[in-house]
Formats: sequence, C-alpha cells, structure tokens
Amino acid sequence: MNKIVIWSLIASLAGFLFGFDTVVISGADKKLQELWNSSDAFHGAVVMGMALWGTVFGAIFGGIPANKIGRKNTLIWIGILFFFSAIGSALANDPIVFAIFRFFGGLGVGASTIAAPAYISEIAPAKDRGKLVAFYQFNIVLGILIAFLSNYLLRNSGENSWRWMMGVQAIPSLIYTLFIFTIPKSPRWLLSKSRNEEAKKVLASMGQLTDFEEMKREIELDNISAITHDTIFSKKYRTPLLLAFLIAFFNQLSGINALLYYSPRIFQEAGLGESTALLSSIGIGVINLVFTLIGVFLIDRLGRKVLMYIGSIGYIVSLSLVAIAFFFHWQGLVVPFFLFIFIASHAIGQGAVIWVFISEIFPNHLRASGQSFGSTTHWILAAIIPSMIPFLFATIGPGIVFLVFAIMMVLQLLFVFVLMPETKGISLEELSEKLIKR
Repeated sequence: MNKIVIWSLIASLAGFLFGFDTVVISGADKKLQELWNSSDAFHGAVVMGMALWGTVFGAIFGGIPANKIGRKNTLIWIGILFFFSAIGSALANDPIVFAIFRFFGGLGVGASTIAAPAYISEIAPAKDRGKLVAFYQFNIVLGILIAFLSNYLLRNSGENSWRWMMGVQAIPSLIYTLFIFTIPKSPRWLLSKSRNEEAKKVLASMGQLTDFEEMKREIELDNISAITHDTIFSKKYRTPLLLAFLIAFFNQLSGINALLYYSPRIFQEAGLGESTALLSSIGIGVINLVFTLIGVFLIDRLGRKVLMYIGSIGYIVSLSLVAIAFFFHWQGLVVPFFLFIFIASHAIGQGAVIWVFISEIFPNHLRASGQSFGSTTHWILAAIIPSMIPFLFATIGPGIVFLVFAIMMVLQLLFVFVLMPETKGISLEELSEKLIKR
C-alpha cells in the first residue's frame, strides 16, 4: 500500500503545476495590462485567457497520448510543457509571444486533468480510490497557495517582478518531471494493450497479483467493445456522459476560476488596497488547502454525494452574500470573508469530488476519452468565464455576476439530488456494470 500512496502522490504533483500555473498569472494581471496598454477585451481574452484555451486543447486531445503512449509517458510530456511555458512566458517581450508560451502551459494543465486522475484511479484499491485520486485536487490547491504566496513575496522584485512570478514555475516543473520517471506504468493500461507480463509485474509489486485474472477478464471484455468501435457517445454510455458533463458544467458556473484568476482585482473592487488584496488572495489559498484536506479525509467516509450537498449549500449562501455586498457597497474585509466561505464550500465539495468522480464512471477502454470529455467541458467554460470577467465587471457589475453564479448553484443542488449516483467503495468494473445500459 505504501508504494501505491507514493506513486499516487508523485502522479498527483501534476496537479501542483496545474494549480500554480492557473493562479500565478493573477499577480501579473494589472501589471501586464498597464505594460502593454491592452484593452479589457484583449487583456482578458488573449493575455489572461490564452492559457485557458491551451487547457481546452489539452483536454480535448490529451486522451489520445494517454491511450496511445500511456498515462506515465503523457505525464512526462506534461512536465516538459510546463517547464518551457514558464521559461518562455518569463522572457516574453510582447503580449502575443507571452500568450503563445502561456498556451503551452495550458496544454499541460488540460492533459494533466486526464492523465493524472486516470493513472491514480487505475492503481488504487476501490476502498482508497477517492482519497488517492483526491491527492490530485490537494496538489492543485497547494499549487494555488504557493502561487499566491510566491506572487506576494516577489511583488517588490523590481519593475519586471512579473517575469520572476512567471519564471519561478520552471523549478517545480523540472523536479516533477524527474520524479515521474520513477513510477511504473498503469497495470490496467498495460492489460488494455495486451502487455500482460508487464502488468503482472506491476500488480505483484503492488501486492495485488490476486486481482490479475479478474482484471484481465474485465479488460478483455472492454477490448471487445473497443474493437466494435465503441465511443463514449454510444447510446449505452449516455448516463456517464451526462454525469461528466453536468459535474464539469456546474464546477465552472460556480465562478471558481473567475475568482482564482482575478481575486486581487475582485478585492480591489471591494475597496481593498493592492497589498491587502494580494494578502487576501493568500487567505484564499490557505482556506482552499485546509478544506481540501478535510474533503480528502471525508470522501471515502461520507461519499462523493454528501460532500456535493455540503458544497452546494455553502456555494448558495456565500455567493448570495457576495452579491448582496456588492449591491449595497459594503467595504473592507466583508467581501473577502464571504469569499473565504465560498472557497471552503468549493474545496470540500466540487474541488474534492470532480476529478475523482469523472475518473470512476467510464469503463477502462474509454476512461481517458471520458476524462477528456469531462475535462473539455470544464475547460471550455473555464476559458470563457474568466476571459469575460473584466468586461462583465465594467458593464453589468460584480453584484449581478455573483448573483448569476448563486442561481446556478441552486441548479447544481438539484443535479446532486436527482441524478448523481454514489460511487464510494465500488470497483471500477462494478461501476461500469451499474452505469452502462448494455
């Protein structure tokens, strides 16, 4: 079991780079807009948003290398993409070059949301799968916290402080890439490629050799489906497809990425100074980390559905309060306090659950494709919504924006109640039987 935990932790470090890459731009946000004299629309869609469009492409096409060259080799390439993105964006001298290198980092983020959860779910025992896959989410929020902290510490490192903010990511990217070389290939992926002896060796090293014949039989059945040109869009996979779409859809309609990308700007809109806004952003990172740890602890005890109930109710309360605060012009630390409640609700609910849930609900031969579909839905919305925030704040105002997010979370609560199944403690193969209409 110790080996499985260590390998899961190493694979989940892709989440650290994901979190760091997503948030590090927030410290450079206003500096870059002033430096290149960009309009709100260009700044939001290109300078800030290009990494998110890279993430969309990474999510759409990341399932291809995850299937062809395997989860492990895909994770190695992800580390390389993050490294070159950090160096290139730090050295960029115009917004287009900057955006291109940020796009490469986005490719790494999108692909990581497929390869890392798929890898961990395929090596984890059913009883521990929730918390092991949730290591990925834990590392995302750890990366977010470290990025906020890094931005705060580097804020006075000269007029080009943004270059240091962007470039420092090269260090964890290199360390992560070297670590990935030490983990084995996924035994389920090896079996799907009929590399049975290699799979047997990996399972033996995991102490799961007794599962070999059953796993082999189930994957052979999956492969028969694959030979008949099965896709996730086949009628019998309608249920897992709908579940993946809806959990990803509601994840972004909470406004989580808008907050992470623009938290210093949001806090300044609420009347805080620049340094106080950056410090409040660190507070978001700390709350996110603490409540993600609570979510990881509870996900295999209470189950995915209970955590989603808790998170949904917290979302509705906190987002409504943020909207009211902007409508009535409440100043000071009121808005950060309400957003701390929001981030705690996200961390214990959607944050802890989404990548675990999507990695569980598709059959083995379609897992990477299913991950890709769920991730693509997530990242298309994650690209559109933050890109629109500067424009929406300037036109309709933050109060209405947060009110819309609150209404969407009422709909999420209905989704959890009516449609979402509990996947706690059920093997991947049993879940396939349960969710697929044969």
